[in-house]
This record gives sequence, structure tokens and C-alpha cells, in this order.
Amino acid sequence: MILHLTTILAFQLIGETLARSFNLIVPGPVLGMALLLAFFIASPRAAKAIQPTAQSLLSHLSLLFVPAGVGIIGHLDRLGTDGPAIFLALAVSTALAITVGALVFSGLSALLETSE
Repeated sequence: MILHLTTILAFQLIGETLARSFNLIVPGPVLGMALLLAFFIASPRAAKAIQPTAQSLLSHLSLLFVPAGVGIIGHLDRLGTDGPAIFLALAVSTALAITVGALVFSGLSALLETSE
């Protein structure tokens, strides 16, 4: 398990190093995740070995929201002044993300139906 966690974190570190070294607009962890995916495609055996550790991490992912909740409580006064703007930004971005997702799904569905 330690080796698997080290592998996951090493890819995150590689991604972060590349993103900062080359001043990329893609966040380092996202780049590291893409590199990890490429590694898994090249080595399915490694993917199968790391899967239980990754599943365990994902099952405890909700713990990562605790610091965000504490931060919100810590800045509750700011939420009172900027709350409506934050709520509006969240509502608009959520609606936009759902709309774009639906349009992409619908476009791909139509594209795949015409190609068959």
C-alpha cells in the first residue's frame, strides 16, 4: 500500500514540477493524473495492483471537504457580505456546467448515431 501511495504521489509531484517548470496553465495534479493514466494504459498490471489503494482513497474523499467547511465557518462574516455574489457565481457556474454537459452528451449521441 505504501508503494502504491508513493506511486500516486510521485505522479502528482511530476505533474506539479512540469506545470511549474514550464509555466503551464494546466494544474500540476491534473497533469500528474494524465501521466498516471498513460502509465496505467501502458502497464495494466500496475493499474490492477494500485486499484485497491485508489478505491480506499476514494472512499474517504469526503474527509477532504472538512478543511473547506472549517474555512467557511472561519470566514462567516465575509460570507455575510459577499454571500449573494458567491451564491450567484455558484448557481450560474453549476447551471452552465450542467448545460454544457448536456449539450456535449447530446452532440456526441447524435454524432455516434449518424456514424453507425
